[in-house]
Amino acid sequence: MNPNDILRSTLMGVFYLLLHIFVARQLVLFDYAFCFIYVGVILTLPYEISLTALLLIAFGTGLVADTFDNTLGMHTASAVLMAYLRPTVIGYQMAQKVSEGRFELSLRGLGLPTFLSYALILTTIHHATLLLIEASSIGLLFVTMLKILASIVFTLVALLLTQLFFR
Repeated sequence: MNPNDILRSTLMGVFYLLLHIFVARQLVLFDYAFCFIYVGVILTLPYEISLTALLLIAFGTGLVADTFDNTLGMHTASAVLMAYLRPTVIGYQMAQKVSEGRFELSLRGLGLPTFLSYALILTTIHHATLLLIEASSIGLLFVTMLKILASIVFTLVALLLTQLFFR
């Protein structure tokens, strides 16, 4: 990673966190769909980043979200799990791109179908973990599944719009 990549990743990370803190956490559709735009921090980090750095960044990102949402580690646990599984998803989904060399984990760098499937898998992992921890009851399973699906769609639309804005 060169200094420009580090600066760009840092600025985008701060942007996603500020967007989550000041805008997205206030957006709730019909008490079912929540926008967790901060997952964009983890999704768009360069793929060359070490697992240790990735997990630390995910921990910090989740901790900031927990601090402002007052959720006692739920965002942190979900973000760290998502970050831990990210290299595996990239390896399976983009093996050819990884072997070809350097590429950008963004809508511009991957194209719509690849970015959407990459973001969908990791966002599903994050949201399922977060909302199942929050529900903490099997009695609320149907409602929780609806919240997971609605939140995935809401977050992916927000991520795509953000990616289009910074294209």
